[in-house]
Amino acid sequence: MKKIAIFAGLATTLGALPAAHAQSSVDPSSVTLYGLMDAGLVQEGGVSKLTSGVSAGSRLGVRGTESLGNGLHAVFTLEAGVLSDTGRSDQAGQLFGRQAFVGIDSPLGMLTVGRQYNLQSQALTDVADPFEGGLAGAATNLAGYSATRIDNTVRYTSPELRGVTATVMYGFGEHTRVVADQRSLGLALGYVNGPLTLRLARQSRAGEPGKAAANNTILAGNYNFGVATAFAGYGRNTGDGSTMFFAENPYGAAQAPAPSTDSRDAIVGVSVPLGAATLLASYVHKDDRNAANRDAQQLAIGATYALSKRSKVYVAYAHIRNRNDAAYMVGNATEVGTGNRAFNVGLRHAF
Repeated sequence: MKKIAIFAGLATTLGALPAAHAQSSVDPSSVTLYGLMDAGLVQEGGVSKLTSGVSAGSRLGVRGTESLGNGLHAVFTLEAGVLSDTGRSDQAGQLFGRQAFVGIDSPLGMLTVGRQYNLQSQALTDVADPFEGGLAGAATNLAGYSATRIDNTVRYTSPELRGVTATVMYGFGEHTRVVADQRSLGLALGYVNGPLTLRLARQSRAGEPGKAAANNTILAGNYNFGVATAFAGYGRNTGDGSTMFFAENPYGAAQAPAPSTDSRDAIVGVSVPLGAATLLASYVHKDDRNAANRDAQQLAIGATYALSKRSKVYVAYAHIRNRNDAAYMVGNATEVGTGNRAFNVGLRHAF
């Protein structure tokens, strides 16, 4: 990461600062330019291709903070998704499609507004999944679904108290003439104590008229034993849009699949550090509670090798077993996939 100090809260460019500001006695502000580039070879569904963002989405971002005095700080983040294989924008072409928010950080907590992460999705990828939502082994291939990011949100995170933090997030639907206009509500409660991390999160999103709201809830945890870290999660998904669904019937089933409106997710996994290498493995079970009983199971293995503090290579393989014409596919951090198995090998570099 490249830090650029801006002393009077003013700067004409990120690359150069006027000398007068450099000598100011005012509390400094800071702006950090950061990013990550990831590209890998993907073999899936009989197709071989070069893909961006296999282990983690490629991105270019800028974040900043300004001291306002009395423990208050103005904060902001703008983060753009980039497709490293084509140079195009990710997130359907949105300029800052990954994150875009501004807010105030204080001793009483942080309040931010803008485009921000779904709390249930964060708990799944950050706490329960050893693959961190990336590579072929991403737990998101089966578990949960509500949009990874939500627009027009107001989010408050409490200060930590004896390892406990709480977060609440409300999203304004901003659709007119619609009874249920995609408003959303997220709640999360986290606990960290040494090697133990636990998080309970729920994200609800109103549906269109005549459709049930999507509700995704997860209890996630991991424990670092030193020689290995164990991961686990259990989720409950109800309502329209609460589970991954592919309307194009990717496997050509005689009866086109329908989305599940009631399902449970179970996740177990492990990561084992071996010097510069880390071995990964996980099992994810999707239990469909609808009459069609379209269950699925995913087994995944993988490994990363750190070339430096900021660069690593990776390899992973995952296979999904679909039942009763379920249509889940093996994707990665950026793509949803094209088949029920996939192999990845690639490189990521953070800066």
